[in-house]
Amino acid sequence: MTTDATRFATEVGWREFCWHLAFHNPELHEKEFRAEWSHFPWGKADNPENKELFHAWCRGLTGVPLVDAGMRELWETGYMHNRVRMVAASYLTKNLLLDWKLGEKWFWDTLVDADLASNPANWQWVAGSGADAAPYFRIFNPVTQGKKFDEEARYIKRWVPELAHLSAVEIHRGAEQGYGVLAPDYPSPLVDLKLSREEALAAYSDWK
Repeated sequence: MTTDATRFATEVGWREFCWHLAFHNPELHEKEFRAEWSHFPWGKADNPENKELFHAWCRGLTGVPLVDAGMRELWETGYMHNRVRMVAASYLTKNLLLDWKLGEKWFWDTLVDADLASNPANWQWVAGSGADAAPYFRIFNPVTQGKKFDEEARYIKRWVPELAHLSAVEIHRGAEQGYGVLAPDYPSPLVDLKLSREEALAAYSDWK
């Protein structure tokens, strides 16, 4: 089989696995597959601070270019590249420590290709509560992901016009150091990526 055919077969297999999970767990979209994760201290949208964080994530106003590009593409087109879906989901659950179910519902409401089984299964994979979950401590670094998968920042420039006048080097550097006068119209980061990662790991350690 060719590489493309192998990749396609792998994705079909993953989709079928998701539907197997959903068939036997019809509450997969609102209940953690691994029951112990129902006690994890996810942030809920029932207080003003979390509500503001979630709203900023939904609208692509997090101050993290790759995340914002993906969320704006989603809002405008109803689609988002799979790589960016994972990065955006990781940012919501690990950096903002918000409940994965908030993101799952937003994707269900906005994605034109939202799938009843794949959507919750993939969200639980990222959150760490799923059947074949990535370890909770695997946290996508959106800056590193941007450099690797959008090296020339074409995707970011397309969806984040506040940064379109900057070079790719300036965009990726600013994602870590801030933009200041280079892009005064672009929002400041909601959280410090390094500090929020440490807080997520601490929350996991305390819970475990």
